[in-house]
Amino acid sequence: MRRTARAPWELLKRAFGWLVLFEVRNKLLLAPSALRLRRLEDAETARLAALLGRPPAALVATVIATHRRPEALRAAVRSALAQTVRDHVVVVVDDGAGLPQLPVDPRLFAVSLARNTGTAGVVRNVGIRLSRSRYVAFLDDDNLWEPDHLEQALAVLEQPGGPDGVYTALRRVLPDGTERDVLSVPFDRRRAAREAFLDTNAFVARRSRSLHFSRLRRPPQVLPREDWELVRRYARRHEVRHVPRATVRYLVNPESFYTAWDGAPPAG
Repeated sequence: MRRTARAPWELLKRAFGWLVLFEVRNKLLLAPSALRLRRLEDAETARLAALLGRPPAALVATVIATHRRPEALRAAVRSALAQTVRDHVVVVVDDGAGLPQLPVDPRLFAVSLARNTGTAGVVRNVGIRLSRSRYVAFLDDDNLWEPDHLEQALAVLEQPGGPDGVYTALRRVLPDGTERDVLSVPFDRRRAAREAFLDTNAFVARRSRSLHFSRLRRPPQVLPREDWELVRRYARRHEVRHVPRATVRYLVNPESFYTAWDGAPPAG
């Protein structure tokens, strides 16, 4: 009986992909919170734009979302400022906890939301909307870039007939610094319906109306993550390519959610 009841679900998963189905469910169940968070995002963007006075502008703007990780944030900021691409600004957006002391650099802009949202997509969206740039990159406060991360991405993006977005390979490291593995998967939108191999720490994209994160509140048990949703949606109308070079050191952090990237749906 149970097997018979699950048969339609299994057919839908095979037809559309379990990640796509889970995202449809998320939008149905979490839409009310997304509307409230959109209003908050609009208000905070306007308030912080007035405080900044002039928008951070460069060829590339890197958005770093943060919340209560001062030491890790400083390391992430240093790795962003150390990029070989110099036409670059870094926008740090704190999710209402307050900012620690950060390096003094004219390319660094740091702001704090008036209150905690608990929603990474909203925090990153504020950073996108505060900046002005041809391309946008993303770095979380517990990860690091190799110095040539942006250089490798722009070498592909700036080619004649180049894509709109690229993502490099991820070198996943454990908290003790040892390497776990390297995630390097060519882009395939159909494959992405069934496997979570997309992470925005490695993503650099041309700015467009499609380049914004989901405003759904996604605690760790909610799949898929906002990284997956952004890249898959962006790829509907924009070409995305993979750069098979590991330029991101991604911390497999036991204190926060990370994707297993094994392509398997959770039980249930």
